[in-house]
Amino acid sequence: SPGLPSSIPTNTQVSANLATHTPTAIPELSPTPSPIPATPDFSISIDPQKANNPWRPPVYPVPWLPSPHDHFYFSNPIAAFDIKPAFSTYSYGDVFFEDVVHTGIDIPGDLGTPILAAGEGRVIYAGLGVYRGGSNVYDDPYGKAVVIEHSFSYQGEPLYTLYAHLDEILVVEGQNVKSGERIGLMGKTGKTTGPHLHFEVRLGKNEYFSTRNPDLWVSPPQGWGILVGQVLTYEGNLHEQQVVYLYRSEDALLGDELDDRLWIGKSYQNEAINSDPYYKENLTITNIPAGTYIVYIPVTDIGFAYQKTVEIKPGQVTYFKFNVWRGFTGEVPPTPEVIFPPSP
Repeated sequence: SPGLPSSIPTNTQVSANLATHTPTAIPELSPTPSPIPATPDFSISIDPQKANNPWRPPVYPVPWLPSPHDHFYFSNPIAAFDIKPAFSTYSYGDVFFEDVVHTGIDIPGDLGTPILAAGEGRVIYAGLGVYRGGSNVYDDPYGKAVVIEHSFSYQGEPLYTLYAHLDEILVVEGQNVKSGERIGLMGKTGKTTGPHLHFEVRLGKNEYFSTRNPDLWVSPPQGWGILVGQVLTYEGNLHEQQVVYLYRSEDALLGDELDDRLWIGKSYQNEAINSDPYYKENLTITNIPAGTYIVYIPVTDIGFAYQKTVEIKPGQVTYFKFNVWRGFTGEVPPTPEVIFPPSP
């Protein structure tokens, strides 16, 4: 992990220095999605980051709705005792190998680890070729995969979950499954360098461009919370691939020793990625034990860094908004127009 400076500037010090610097305008991002890459690469590497403790408490019961804005409808697709440290460097919206945007999350584990249905529903795909809708089955980056259409929806839109790189599939198309039922075994089929589960949440349509960040749909471990952020450019556009560090406030004086106690996130690459309609986020960091933390954001373009103290609350989202020139703001998302219970 990259080291932090030995002296971390305060937000006040940073803001004072910014007045002497004129930023270069950044062109507005195009909302038009890029075509599906011919051969997306889901290869992964082991991240030894100690902040991602392999132990997990059981998740909150689903649906978990700590506020009217949330929709934690799904259970974890891997049992708590089977989970290994997550790949913080390859999360939703990240870019890895050949500039391919990651449309899900990767959950590592041992070959043959049981994969569980994240919610009740019907299996609509089981086999090779899911990436191209059943064609070219022997060159599918997802490998052996299962797709479930769930028996509940979100604002009238159908919900799907996808489970990829399986070693063995234990269900057939058309089969009804319950939440927590075994649907396959963890593997390394498709384009990958080691055993793990590639997990996606899709909303509205079962297609590549319809994913949402699973961190905002899978119920968090009990006593742990989630950091959600909107990271913006100077002009107020979504800022791509900005690294964000999170660490406990009591660890602030550790210097170089802090490297092994960091949670690390990165703002989304905007292609083929969809933010939540309420949070409008482009960054999440999940599986954080409740407590007081410091969010630290180095902005290399201007040579400054910002920090903010936040409280991670059990089972809840902690939200922040950040502009690379103005720093952290006190803004929160607007009040939603509807409440989001899962619909049968």
